[in-house]
Amino acid sequence: MRIVICGGGVIGASIAYFLGRRGVASVVVERTALACAASGKSGGFLALDWCDGTPLQELARRSFALHAGLSNEIPGDWGFRRMETYGGIVEAKESVRRRNSGVDVGWISGRVTIDRRLGNAETTAQVHPEKFAAALMRAAEAKGAEFRIGNATGLVRSRDGTRVEGVTIDGEVLPADAVVIAMGPWSILAAGWLTMPVVFGLKGHSLIFETGDRIPAEALFLEYEAPDGALSPEIFPRPDGTIWACAISSESPLPVDPAAVAPDPGAMERLEVLCRSLSPVLAKARILARQACFRPITQDGLPLIGAAPGLAGAYVATGHSVWGILNAPATGEAMAELILDRAARNIDLAPFDPQRLRPFDAKRMRIPVGA
Repeated sequence: MRIVICGGGVIGASIAYFLGRRGVASVVVERTALACAASGKSGGFLALDWCDGTPLQELARRSFALHAGLSNEIPGDWGFRRMETYGGIVEAKESVRRRNSGVDVGWISGRVTIDRRLGNAETTAQVHPEKFAAALMRAAEAKGAEFRIGNATGLVRSRDGTRVEGVTIDGEVLPADAVVIAMGPWSILAAGWLTMPVVFGLKGHSLIFETGDRIPAEALFLEYEAPDGALSPEIFPRPDGTIWACAISSESPLPVDPAAVAPDPGAMERLEVLCRSLSPVLAKARILARQACFRPITQDGLPLIGAAPGLAGAYVATGHSVWGILNAPATGEAMAELILDRAARNIDLAPFDPQRLRPFDAKRMRIPVGA
């Protein structure tokens, strides 16, 4: 069976890996580079139960368990580790006295009050997302998958128009019995190839600090009422001696090429000032990267995971929003089962059926995709 996956992020790599576990090789096609967008620039935070009570509960719990298993199953180090996770408030000024929460986070400044524990080593963890995606792809290649740089521009249909027969890559046809659209927010480009709902891109900005071994495995989710609006800083120390930090999002136009994504003017400066005020360690740390990426979101906030309507052999796996790294393994497993067995065995994909939402209509909607 010939399977082509359009999108070389963590979702595409995960699908290729789980297909490989079933003995089926695939071709992963990416325009720029492996994990070149959100899959390489996101925080990599994992939570067992933060989606409980929502349609994502089953997917998230299954995926959290798969992350732990993959850390023992696939060779390499992608920074998987368990974490303590805390919530708190950022004050406008340094405070001599902090509210007593019974939690001692010794590396934060007097501006930060930790007021609750959000997770422990049993319920929260992390990975380095770029390294994780690369490890999945290497493991998939070891099972026969191929990673290919190229620009997918359309699907080839059977003579009667009812079934996929290939993908056009840089003007050449790559034959396929099944095609998966897993291009994150760029999946909207495929709306001209098949029937699918709209996928938007929400831009996020982040910094990578070099901190060495001075910060323990303690993730922070903070709230700050800034003079120009509320911010929610997220700080994730990593085992490689770096810290990933974010707080600023924007609704910017999505460029056609992921390589063209750049931070908004002033966003990095604003984020840097905030981060350096949160910790004496961050105040002195060298910045290794200033970056931006677009997270894929749908109209109802749930991912699209399933068969595209009206075209046999066409599938969609995108729209995971902030939980793309967390839910990648369970998505890959479920998509492999759906393609090969016609149904997912470990989770119910009904809440994520692409047919639940109105399909994209170019006449009614203008999608912010820039040149």
